[in-house]
Formats: sequence, C-alpha cells, structure tokens
Amino acid sequence: MNVLFVASEMAPFAKTGGLADVMAALPAYLHRAGHDTRVVLPLYDSIDTRKETFEAIMDLEVALGTHRYACKIFRVSTTLPIYFIHCPALYARGRLYTSDPDEHRRFLALSYAALMICQRLDFAPDIVHCHDWQASLLPMIIKTLVAKDPRFARTRTLLTIHNLMYQGSFPVEIGPDTNLGSVAHLFHQDLMKAGRVNFLLQGILYADGVSTVSPTYAREIQTEKYGGGLDGFLRARTATVVGILNGVDYDEWSPERDRHIPHAYSVGALAGKERDKEHLLTSLGLPYVKGVPVLGVVSRLVGQKGFKLFEPVMFELLRKHGFQLVVLGSGEPGLEDMFRRLQGQFPRQVCFYQGFKNELAHLIEAGADMFLMPSIYEPCGLNQLYSLRYGTVPIVHRTGGLADTVHQWQPRTGKGTGFVFDHHDEAGLRWAIEAALKTYRDPAQWQRLIHNGMTSDFSWNVQGKLYELVYGKLAAAGRH
Repeated sequence: MNVLFVASEMAPFAKTGGLADVMAALPAYLHRAGHDTRVVLPLYDSIDTRKETFEAIMDLEVALGTHRYACKIFRVSTTLPIYFIHCPALYARGRLYTSDPDEHRRFLALSYAALMICQRLDFAPDIVHCHDWQASLLPMIIKTLVAKDPRFARTRTLLTIHNLMYQGSFPVEIGPDTNLGSVAHLFHQDLMKAGRVNFLLQGILYADGVSTVSPTYAREIQTEKYGGGLDGFLRARTATVVGILNGVDYDEWSPERDRHIPHAYSVGALAGKERDKEHLLTSLGLPYVKGVPVLGVVSRLVGQKGFKLFEPVMFELLRKHGFQLVVLGSGEPGLEDMFRRLQGQFPRQVCFYQGFKNELAHLIEAGADMFLMPSIYEPCGLNQLYSLRYGTVPIVHRTGGLADTVHQWQPRTGKGTGFVFDHHDEAGLRWAIEAALKTYRDPAQWQRLIHNGMTSDFSWNVQGKLYELVYGKLAAAGRH
C-alpha cells in the first residue's frame, strides 16, 4: 500500500509526547514491511537541520483564504522519505504549539501542503493517516476539494486520536481560512451557530476510520466522563473506532543494548540492574543501601498525571517504610513545589530533578525497582511499557493504556506484571504502593514478577501488524 502520514511531531526531530514516538516507529515499521510510506511534517525552527541532509525539492505557495504562504519543501531520507514544510512565517516560533491567533493556519498549511506534495510527486496514497486535531480536516478536504483528482480517488483516511482533550477548537470566524466555504454545510451546524469550529470533531465525522492508542481508551472516550464532549459522535460510529496500543522501540528502550545506562542486563542476567541502581542513587547524591527499594517517576507534572494524590500519601509512606524516591519532570508550579518539599523533608530518601534529561530517564527506568504512574487518564502511556522491559515494576491507576498493559500481580498463580489500583484516590495509591513493597520483600515472588514484565512483548512488530489490518480493510473498501 501507499501510506501518507501527516502529523505535527516526529522523534527525533520534534517531540512533546507519545505522538512523536509513534511517528518515529510506525512509518519505519511499515517501510520495512514493504509499503511505500511517506511522512509530512512542519520544519519548526527548533529542528536541528545539521544532523541530517535536508534536500530542497520544490517550492509551493499555500493559500488559506486571503493568506498566502511561500513554502519550500525539504526531503530527508532516513529509512523512509520525510518531507518538511519550511515556512518561517508559520513555524519559526521557538516552540511547536502556540496560542497565537493563526494557530489554525499553521496546521491547515501542513494539511494542504501534504496534498500538494502528493500531486507534485504523482504519489497516490491508498491511506492518509492523520494524527490529532492538527491533521483532522484532511478527511473532509479529501472527500470534497480534491475528490476529482485521480490520485485521491481511492484514498481512505484514518484519524488517530492520541489525546482527545486537545481538539483544535477555534472561533467560527476562521472559516474562510479553511478553504472549505463551498462545503460549509458539512461543518457541524449547531457548533457553528454557537460560534465554534472543532477540527477534531470534523475528523471524527469524515475520516473513514478512527483509531486511538489503546483498546481501553477507545472505550473510555465513548463515555461522558472521558469523551470531552465528543463521546456521542464517537458512539455513533463505534463500529469504526478501534484502539491499538503504541509499540516500543526496543532498539532504544531495552536494558541489553541501552547506551545511556552504565551496566547492561537481561532477564537471565540481572546483576547489572542492581549496579545501575547504585549508580543512579550516587549520581543524584542519595545513599545506596542494598535492599532499600527505589521508586521512580519520569513525567510531565500536570493534573492529568495524578500526582496530587502524592501530597498526603507519599509523606506518610516515606516516613513509614523508608524507601527512596527519584523524580524527573517539570510542569505545574504547585506540583514542582510539592516534590521540592518532599526532597527537603527527606533529603536522604528523595531526589527531585526538575526538567528533562534523556540519559536520566533511561537510568531511572534501569535503576529503580518500581515505577509510579497514577494518571487520572492515560490514552496509552509508554513509560509503563519501558518499565516492564527494564524489570522495573509498574504501579498504575487502572485507566486507558495502563489498564491494557499492566496486569495485577497474583501471588497464588505467579501471574501479573505490576500493581493496579481501581479508584483514583489516596487509599487506592496507598494500597498499591504498600502491596508492591510487601512483594518486594519476598525475593522469589519479586523475581517472578520481574520475569513476567521483561518477557512481555509490546514491539512494533506486534502493534504494526494491527495497523496493517486496519489499513487493509479501509483500502479494500476504497476499491469497491
């Protein structure tokens, strides 16, 4: 199949979250599987163009209503062709996303330029895979404005929702910039009367298929609690809403070959993990004492991630059980202050590293004994998947991808991969941490638990095949 990806992020070029990791791995998997796979991205000014060979291949003018943007298209050939849209007027902002009044045009230009690149290169995509609100008007554009172009006659669209809470909602006055005035009746009319245009909603209405990043999240977003006001539209097309877990790039995240950790180890030879633990603690100025468990956190410190539960619970449990806690992240000032207070009160037990450091993220996965993810909601989550591979037992709230990938430890049967609490409250978090600490004190059970996690397979070789099945069904429908 010919597959075109249109997205706002792709690691290692531009990243704020899991979307970038998916874009780095899924197109590469499809390329290896024999599909003609191409990617279109903005060329943000934060992208270091010295690290790859950027070849200018064409100039385009993108018209959005009365606005005209001169764009130069660069191609980078890594394992597959990646096309970057160079337009400083739109993408020289010092950051990927803004609250600027032209935010909608920044990504409308991405969508229209992607189609123009296909036309110039005579590339006829069987599938256009659109990611999040930034590419969500493409299904509607393909069904209307370019429907008569033979290159798109059989094109089918898949919209992947990575986080439903980001919807691309704009004042109705931006309508002319979409170039869709001739088919304005296809916009959701009640919403327009209320003065808004919602890009993600339009994608849900007109994409041939809708996917999200875990089976549980696919069910959750069809409920009022997690649906962000779009649950009714998703329920209306529930037969075409699928959840596919994100995969893990085990070349990057695997203790056998991780270049960021000092001591490699594997499920059959775990000695290196204890040495990584000692290195982690001493490098952060904490004492290493054999037998004292270390809990790790690597996260954005925002409300969604559930760390408000830590305020009473963690102070109590650190005092009671004497474990150590290593936190890497930044975000809301209140949560940062809370972790600073923890560090101040327990200077030999807690280290809070504000910010992000990739090498430290890898070292925490390798050196910690347990990994905490108390998210209120989590579409997929990747750190729990990394943790399983590194023998770092996840402690998670039962939601979204966390529910699909971490299974409660059952000491009687020896099955399970972590500790899962059902109710997002202090009692639930306290129970899960204390259950993990109790199991840690039983070496035989703990070794079995580690083995279960490390032998789980969440590689793209598994998850990528599920996307191929979805593409195949959509493409087959396009041929009839």
